[in-house]
Amino acid sequence: MTAEDSSKEEIMSATFDALCEHGYANLTMQSIADEFDKSKSLIHYHYDSKDDLLAAFMDHLLENFVEMVTGCGGQDPVEELRRMADIVVVGADDGNDANDFHTALLGLRAQAPYDEKLRDQLARNDARIRELIADIVRDGQEQGQFDESVDPEEFAALFRSAIEGAQAHGVVLGDAAPTDEVMAAVDDLLVNRLLVGGEGGEADGEEGGE
Repeated sequence: MTAEDSSKEEIMSATFDALCEHGYANLTMQSIADEFDKSKSLIHYHYDSKDDLLAAFMDHLLENFVEMVTGCGGQDPVEELRRMADIVVVGADDGNDANDFHTALLGLRAQAPYDEKLRDQLARNDARIRELIADIVRDGQEQGQFDESVDPEEFAALFRSAIEGAQAHGVVLGDAAPTDEVMAAVDDLLVNRLLVGGEGGEADGEEGGE
């Protein structure tokens, strides 16, 4: 890693910490600089404005998320979907406070209707995540593991909405959120029904036999 790459990585880490502490509405270049061990001028050297920095940060989050889900490749498609649900709903095992981060994300998303640039960035990230889910489904279908009658894009839209909604419920409702029930339902009603010979496939077969 070059010195420039190292500095950018540290800026991303400082942005993460500042976002969790202050939320999107109160996030400033100064609050990010306060979490950064080096000079504030170095942040401005790499990023012209807070908007530019946040755009880079959102890209950074997306890259890390994809890496956490897919790893080095060659993983089981079922496990990739379960891993994705776990990261989004429960949080990643990376030593950070998932609740603080999820709260910050919810605050950021709440600003999207009033900030076109932010909304566009979130839309691009969402499309990329849905594409990732659809690709995982296609991989499972090609391997003969998933039912080929399932539309990958439709499944991706539903799966993404389910786990992101569960994340938001966790922030809003806290301990009252039905997180365990959601995770069980995602596994049973969505992931397992993708499987060839799974509940969805068996039901279809029984109907066809009648």
